[in-house]
Amino acid sequence: MGPSEGHEGRSPLLDGRYRLEAAIGQGGMSVVYRGVDESLHRPVAIKVFHAGIVDIARQEAELGVLASLEHHNLVSLLDAGIVTGQDGTQQRFIVMALVVGQDLEARLSVGPLASRHIAEIGYDMAEALHYIHAHGVVHRDIKPSNILLVDYGNDSDRARARLTDFGIALAAGVERLTADGVTTGTAAYLSPEQARGGDVGPASDVYSLGLVLLQCFTRRREFPGSLVESAVARLSRDPVVPEPLPEHWKQLLRAMTAQDPAARPLGAELVTLLRDVVIAETSGSDHVVDPTVDTAPMPAEPRPGTDAGSTGTGTGTGTRTGTDPDAARPATLDSLPNESLQRTTAMAARLFDAPIALVEVLDEDREWSQSYIAEGVDESARSISFRNGFAPVPIPVVIPDGSTHPEMQHSPLVTGPLGIRFYVSVPLVKHDGTAIGTLAVLDTRARQATEADLENLRDLAALAVTQLELRQESLRTTSESIPLGQRTGN
Repeated sequence: MGPSEGHEGRSPLLDGRYRLEAAIGQGGMSVVYRGVDESLHRPVAIKVFHAGIVDIARQEAELGVLASLEHHNLVSLLDAGIVTGQDGTQQRFIVMALVVGQDLEARLSVGPLASRHIAEIGYDMAEALHYIHAHGVVHRDIKPSNILLVDYGNDSDRARARLTDFGIALAAGVERLTADGVTTGTAAYLSPEQARGGDVGPASDVYSLGLVLLQCFTRRREFPGSLVESAVARLSRDPVVPEPLPEHWKQLLRAMTAQDPAARPLGAELVTLLRDVVIAETSGSDHVVDPTVDTAPMPAEPRPGTDAGSTGTGTGTGTRTGTDPDAARPATLDSLPNESLQRTTAMAARLFDAPIALVEVLDEDREWSQSYIAEGVDESARSISFRNGFAPVPIPVVIPDGSTHPEMQHSPLVTGPLGIRFYVSVPLVKHDGTAIGTLAVLDTRARQATEADLENLRDLAALAVTQLELRQESLRTTSESIPLGQRTGN
């Protein structure tokens, strides 16, 4: 069943059917190749295990189970076979669908993710785990590089996450170190029971997914280092879940990474928990926890149908974000934030001698967007929004030249009629430390921002937040002074 020779100058075929092309991945257990199924004329991914890694004699049952798995959040196993070398050694290979998409590891290296997107990735993976665990399969190597983010090009508002690489699932019972010291699960994401060399079950996959979701927020591995260092760390402490995260995220991540496997949510329970988080994130504001990075998104491209500013003056909109039984309020209180934010954006633009300044903020009951647009700026600037799925970043961000920034250089803001180059922003932070919005300045000139510039911009942001908090207190005391039966909606 060894390779059959192909045409001259071409690579040999595996099983007379699969032609290996370039290697696209390599690990301690195998090499993954891009290949072609010559029978069906389609691209495939072919994983060839190193000799001695897997027990070929007892694998057929596991292969049958894996081949039967069919789920929209999995990369399917299509075929399997054995390569026999000239020296008689045998190597298992498996053939998988070749899915074109960026893996989560690569995505996190680019920049922060919206908490809503993190929740959606988690929900996709929870559904995948629920499915494979119900079929008796434990993946045992959940990590960012095994999660593919796939855009199907159907105008969907997000990429879909698909779980790939069931190579370790094939090697059941080989959880401890192999002879050459290579663990069958990536060290940084092993569950405590995997690190101990103990029994491994569905709860191990849940723990690993918890570490992956945590890394999506922090953009760093919680347990880095060598196998021994990483194992000792997770056995001696729980992962540190950042305090700024919303309570629903903190509770979920702590449950998923509980030391006791029996305490972790499994199956339908995990799917329900992550669905609830998706709902919470869709209806609320996003959060990014990453105090170490100095990059963040510029505002999204203009949104049609919105009017967030006017030439040289800077008007804005305030939209109520939920049903409010205290909706009957004096107009002066509702207009106060817009007046304050209008001054804030105008002052920010003057501070930097820049043509565009933007602010967006979401407080407990109302959402505002405000912009200052100088005369002569292209009309599309009126509809610029931060609504690109990213959270209010809790640190100042300076992008001296968007045309050279890896995330921004292809943005319509940079390549379109506005020709934006410079971007600087600071968060709007409440007195309790919660980031509720962003104040930004944009310019068509590439330039730098000094520490003094940033300090002035922070002061402007602080003044705006103070006005908003004063408004909230005024609304609270006003509503308390109105008898309950006289409030609108009662």
